[in-house]
Amino acid sequence: MSDACCAPSALPEDVSGETPRRLYEVREIQLAVVAGFALAAGLILDAAGAPQAVQIALFSGAILAGGLTFVPEAARNLPRGQLGVGTLMAIAAVGATILGEWAEAATLCFLFSVSEALESYALTRTRRGLRALLDLVPARATVLRDGSELQVDPAELQIGDRLVVRPGERLATDGIIRAGHSALDFSAITGESVPVERGPGQEVFAAAINGGAALEVEVTAPTADNSLARIVRIVEEAQERKGHSQRLAERIARPLVPGVLVVALAIAVIGSLLGDPTTWIERALVVLVAAAPCAFAISVPVTVVAAIGAATRSGVLIKGGAALEALAGIRAVAFDKTGTLTRNRPEVIDVVGAGGVDKDELLRLAAALERRSDHPLAQAIIAAAGPGPAADGVEAHAGSGLEGMLDGRRLRLGRPGFVAAGPLARRVGDLQAAGATVVLLGEADELLGAIAVRDELRLEAAEAVGALDALGIRTAMLTGDNGRTAKALAEQVGIDSVYADLMPTDKVTAVERLQAEAPTAMVGDGINDAPALASADAGVAMGAIGTDVAIEAADVALMGDDLRILPDTLLHARRAGRVMRQNLFLSGGILLTLIPLAAIGVLGLAAVVAIHELAEVVVIANGVRAGRRKAFVQHPALAALPAPASTPAVKPPAPIELPLLVGSGGIAAEREDDCCGDGDCCTDE
Repeated sequence: MSDACCAPSALPEDVSGETPRRLYEVREIQLAVVAGFALAAGLILDAAGAPQAVQIALFSGAILAGGLTFVPEAARNLPRGQLGVGTLMAIAAVGATILGEWAEAATLCFLFSVSEALESYALTRTRRGLRALLDLVPARATVLRDGSELQVDPAELQIGDRLVVRPGERLATDGIIRAGHSALDFSAITGESVPVERGPGQEVFAAAINGGAALEVEVTAPTADNSLARIVRIVEEAQERKGHSQRLAERIARPLVPGVLVVALAIAVIGSLLGDPTTWIERALVVLVAAAPCAFAISVPVTVVAAIGAATRSGVLIKGGAALEALAGIRAVAFDKTGTLTRNRPEVIDVVGAGGVDKDELLRLAAALERRSDHPLAQAIIAAAGPGPAADGVEAHAGSGLEGMLDGRRLRLGRPGFVAAGPLARRVGDLQAAGATVVLLGEADELLGAIAVRDELRLEAAEAVGALDALGIRTAMLTGDNGRTAKALAEQVGIDSVYADLMPTDKVTAVERLQAEAPTAMVGDGINDAPALASADAGVAMGAIGTDVAIEAADVALMGDDLRILPDTLLHARRAGRVMRQNLFLSGGILLTLIPLAAIGVLGLAAVVAIHELAEVVVIANGVRAGRRKAFVQHPALAALPAPASTPAVKPPAPIELPLLVGSGGIAAEREDDCCGDGDCCTDE
């Protein structure tokens, strides 16, 4: 790991292999301990006046043990022309021994090995949570084959196999429930502490713990490609991505190494010509040690890996230093509506009969027409009505509604205008203002009633938006829905501005407008959000454990569906950003101070080594602090927010900015109906 401090991609072993779990198992720490004991023994014997040969033997042992942590890597890089910090340290150690400064050389190797060991342990520790994810897969899985239950290695599972998952057992891989109904604990991978009800036809994921009833699950992914494996791959790739500060540290460190070698050589040559060669060569060696930029170069990578590791354990995948730094600077957040602020499950919220028509009868008749439709609203009405007949001769009128026969009655169902609202016009307007999509049912020229359908807000949406407000972050809603519905929902949640009637490409334009004012994050959950996720300063995918497109397009993936994790994550990123800056300023200041002091002879080799390596230890310890993740409710700015409620907290109506952003159907503020611009009735994109 010698130059790992200057090449952050040199991380501990791949998580799929063996990773040290305890401090004493890290090889670099073992070598550092050996070097420390040998150095201490040599210094004690030196003070006691022991024979010099014994002292040199002990100091040599310290040099050998400490040098093994960085010299081999430096030697391998040298033929490739890669000069790193390990190269500087190796040259300084060899020079000190040539000059007979055995104790100083041993001290240098020991302290540098300690910094390497601590870095190795810091990176290993932050990846331990990731490694633990793989350990969540059970050692054996029960599978149904030829009518019998067999115990197999999860690695042998194939797509289409039927798993039997008993209460208390973990799922071996991803699948779809084919029999049984139970509550499952997804906390290991999504961070959600509340078990989730799942039944036939619903998807479940590897490592979920089954609750109270046995399930039969059809395998949809082999263990090598299930949700846990994808998480591991994403984080591994993330650790190769570097943020601006990380690249800045490397850009400074790389030219610094050969530059310092040239300066040290000049000091040694020119000084030897003008004075005592021994003095000036020693001073050149001290400059080599003083200029070692290891603390500067590792300051950001250690912080990034620690912060990403902590976020991963909380169900948040941050794809590298670039994404982490982008999150730290976010000052505006744009939300997709459907599936992000809402549940993406339209429900009937009101049924209004006209002329004494019974509500149940109204639902039955409407559902009879909708059974011939695959529109999202149709499913909501059918679910509310329950089992019933289907109409005959159903005709679809694009952008308007349906018409068909039931029990000899000619029925029409569709948007206001296709069926006249008549005496219910005011009630229909009120429902639309409340964010509902209204369909009307009529027979001939008679109005039978109205049905209001709405995709309800997530219970925690208002609290999450309030937390962002407390952090000084502006919020916006981007949706393909009509302006009236979008405005009503935004008022309930407390969103600052609304961009409605948008196609996916229009969302990119909206994000760019927000970016012109402040660094912006886009939060979405579907394929139609992918362009906006990719164009934002930070794309955040909600509930992304089963959405490959969202994961690929986004910089951050929230594995659960609780929006309150978003302000928590932004606070975590801000804290990590502060730690990065602290480390860069500290390590940079040390370089600017030590080099001139060493060059003029104020500091000797031992003092420079001690100060420099102590600084590395401080930088690493400070970087590891970024791995301590606190819940957002502990932040002073957010402590006053109310506890989660059973219903969304409705804020007082505030002026809603409806920008003149034209989508597929025109300007949102000018829309008066519940249909998209192409004429198709819809509730969202």
